[in-house]
Amino acid sequence: MCRQLGLPRATYYRRLDAGDTPTALRRRELTDQVKTVFDSSDGIFGHRMVHAKLAAAGIEVSVGTVAGIMAENGWAAKRMRAFKRTTIASDPDKVFEDLIGRDFTAEAPGTRLVGDITYLRTGEGWLYLATVIDLCTRMVVGWAMAEHMRASLVTGALTMARDSGHLSPNAIFHSDHGTQYTSREMGAWCAGNKIRQSMGATGVCWDNAVAESLFSSLKNEFYHHHSFTTRQDARRATMRYIEVFYNRWRPHTNNEGLPPATAMANFTTRNQPLPAAA
Repeated sequence: MCRQLGLPRATYYRRLDAGDTPTALRRRELTDQVKTVFDSSDGIFGHRMVHAKLAAAGIEVSVGTVAGIMAENGWAAKRMRAFKRTTIASDPDKVFEDLIGRDFTAEAPGTRLVGDITYLRTGEGWLYLATVIDLCTRMVVGWAMAEHMRASLVTGALTMARDSGHLSPNAIFHSDHGTQYTSREMGAWCAGNKIRQSMGATGVCWDNAVAESLFSSLKNEFYHHHSFTTRQDARRATMRYIEVFYNRWRPHTNNEGLPPATAMANFTTRNQPLPAAA
């Protein structure tokens, strides 16, 4: 029992002497553990995310118990808000075939990836963020930020993914119909790096649901709770959210509760090097 509660034996018996039952002790310790995870998420985690972090730490507790503890203490996740899209539609003659077809899975990292652009308001004006997400692990393997939405923003994010070893030969990169993705510069970059472009239907958010989900998390877990005086402030904070919180700490349901970077590391350890895309 002491081992399950994470308590020194002396503390356990002292609390029993004070009148606490083993069940009450267990509930109290679980409450402390739930609070620790909830607070460390800055109040953004709901009961399922808290449960995933506890499970990853080897703490045995049901989702229902975590939900009950959070409800009893008034610990509720911050409310979700909708966000506006930034897509500027391109000439329909320049779009590519949909090679993903809403099948947002991949047998190996680096073979099927998605990307999109969103915006961040600062005291100096807009800052735009482009991302590249690996569909196998949901890790953000490439990102770039700039004051503009030109094609170099998205090729910059892809270059990061390539240079960090997260783009396999013949990989598929899926996006919307934004002019940045249908541009000549983007086409040349993909051809030069042996990347196959893929695009969903115009104006259908479900055709790029993984990219939309990332931005929803970023906006609701981070962006809407801060204000940025300068673009540099926003850059630094966004980089921390992506690289520290999202990639390396936040549990992801796609990975059975593991953070994306952990899932990536596990796959890479088992399979060296990354295989080429089919």
